[in-house]
Amino acid sequence: MSVTEDSDLTAAEVVWDIEPLVDGDGRAGVDRLLDEADEVATTMEAARGHLAAMTATELAELMRASERVGELVGRAASYAALRFSIDSADGSLLQHVEERTAALQNRLVFIELEWAALDDERVDELLADAGLEFCRHHLRSQRRFRHHLLTEPEERLLTEKSVTGRSAWVRLFSQLSSAITCRLPGDQGEDGATTVSLEQALSQLQSPDRDRRQKAAEAVTEGLAPGLTTRAFVYNTLLHDKAVDDRLRRYPTWISAWNLGQEASDESVLALVEAVRNRYDLARRWYRLKAQLLGHPLRDYDRMASVAGEDRRVGWSEATSIVRDAYASFSPELASVVDRFVGEGWIDAPLRPAKRPGAFCAYTVPSHHPYVFLNWTGRSRDVLTLAHELGHGVHGYLARGQGVFHQSTPLTLAETASVFGEAVTFGRLLGTIDDPAERLTLLADRMDDVVATVFRQVAMNRFEDAAHTERRDHGEVSVERFGELWAETQADLLGGSVEITAGYRSWWSYIPHFIGTPGYVYAYAYGLLLALSVYRRYEEGGAGFVPQYLDLLRAGGSRSPEDLAAIVDCDLADPAFWDGGLAIVQAHLEAAEGAAREAGRLG
Repeated sequence: MSVTEDSDLTAAEVVWDIEPLVDGDGRAGVDRLLDEADEVATTMEAARGHLAAMTATELAELMRASERVGELVGRAASYAALRFSIDSADGSLLQHVEERTAALQNRLVFIELEWAALDDERVDELLADAGLEFCRHHLRSQRRFRHHLLTEPEERLLTEKSVTGRSAWVRLFSQLSSAITCRLPGDQGEDGATTVSLEQALSQLQSPDRDRRQKAAEAVTEGLAPGLTTRAFVYNTLLHDKAVDDRLRRYPTWISAWNLGQEASDESVLALVEAVRNRYDLARRWYRLKAQLLGHPLRDYDRMASVAGEDRRVGWSEATSIVRDAYASFSPELASVVDRFVGEGWIDAPLRPAKRPGAFCAYTVPSHHPYVFLNWTGRSRDVLTLAHELGHGVHGYLARGQGVFHQSTPLTLAETASVFGEAVTFGRLLGTIDDPAERLTLLADRMDDVVATVFRQVAMNRFEDAAHTERRDHGEVSVERFGELWAETQADLLGGSVEITAGYRSWWSYIPHFIGTPGYVYAYAYGLLLALSVYRRYEEGGAGFVPQYLDLLRAGGSRSPEDLAAIVDCDLADPAFWDGGLAIVQAHLEAAEGAAREAGRLG
């Protein structure tokens, strides 16, 4: 294999350029942005105590200044966070930005508190003014929290302490998890083992070779063991920190604050969770089919195994061509945005030491552009991960016109474009395959992803619920108890279709969402089921649907989730809505069963 081919397979040269965020000045650029934000904040402080008497025009001027602060801080914070994501061994710049940002937020917290204190009639009068359109939904949404705000001294104290509290613990966890290594059997190393990152070891669980999967799983468990007690302590600390915060702010449950932030009621989220749990049979049915295809009962390390005869590798050039063509088949406009991500240094893909695990898209700020973060392993499933993150990317890019306050959607809708991008790519790939065996492989990969995104994420939501409840009711949770809760909630999902091994009980401990964004995981299920329904609208409407979808992306978070979904004819208030998405999952499963029969893989 030539160097060029090897570089393409590992995406070694796909490195982002984040320097434009700070005009190429590095840390000095960060401080310059924060200094300017401080200057703007100083002018804003003159409004303290006067918000209730402001005209709509004066309020608009204040919010324009707030928008400017958001842009400046957003650039600095994005730069620091993106640098940290590819080198978590050095968090000094990130800490510096967090400390300065917390001090800045403290100076401006009076705006939120004075706005929350206004009566509804006065709020309606102000927001009726056209000059506040750029921040209207944001201002109205902020008032959702008015019953959970504390006094200004208390809010300032909590913000100041957060730098050495919650955010510090989250950073520590990121550093700990990024440093995890696993030793796989191989030809290198004095003892015949190869030391790889956690991400590389986890990617081996997709191998069609069961012995390789088992050894990879054992290596992951072994790699998680040394820091397990420390990561459990970090999680315990954050669980208690959240319990204290929820008590002080009078939130009824551990997830209420998160739901409120996503403009979702506790009842609607519970309805989603229960709708998915009621169809756990689909996940079990898939795993039973997979056991037949693989020829043996499944253990936890078999869940993501490829049903193909060989472990196909995909280079970066091929992957980007596939995804670009898929997006172009739906919308040339979206394809042109994808071209910019691929060609202009907006993606960081290669594996490297101290790089954090996973994949994400960072919107940064409306005056710039988003960035995509990957850990490219060259597996075929990485193609759909690329399509997924580019879905986030085009969403953030098209929504830039909404400005700082409305570019981002609530996370309940944030997965819509990403999953839709996956669905388009998947549909495009499937339409080019006639061979039943190849169709089965692709359908199997899709089912693995759907089950992981819908059912496994809801099971992880149930683990979070159990962990938060246990910490609040019984005090600090032991490593063993965390393992029991993890195994119990996974067993509830799997129902005997997959055996849970003893080593798997520690695998909760590397998942960053539990630490950094408690409550987030159900958004994956929410987003996928919504996106499948949106994709069904596309299948029914064809090219005529495209303008509606692009309008949805451009709208960002400028409206409520219900109003955003209505753009593409989805009714989130309909109790049967989730059942419709789950019916599409069932259709995928039935297609996989049919392909297995056509390929002669079933008796």
